[in-house]
Amino acid sequence: MASKRDLKKDINYVLGDIIDAVYIWEITNPDKGTKESEKIIDEAIEVFDDLIHKVNDHSVENKKAHFKAINQELETRGRKLIDKINAL
Repeated sequence: MASKRDLKKDINYVLGDIIDAVYIWEITNPDKGTKESEKIIDEAIEVFDDLIHKVNDHSVENKKAHFKAINQELETRGRKLIDKINAL
């Protein structure tokens, strides 16, 4: 992991793109309800808050391993959100 700043940017970009994808889905499918898509947006915001909180945790001893684990968690949770978007 290059830096804390880069990890925060990655979290922001990945989850921002997921939220954008949900909005695009809502625009292209106006006849379908938005209840499920709003749940995905809420979940993406929760993931963002959770990961940023973990990045800002100063009590970690091995920062490199900690940031690597956060990056892996971002990838895993991001894929789950993308799968939910594809299932809409």
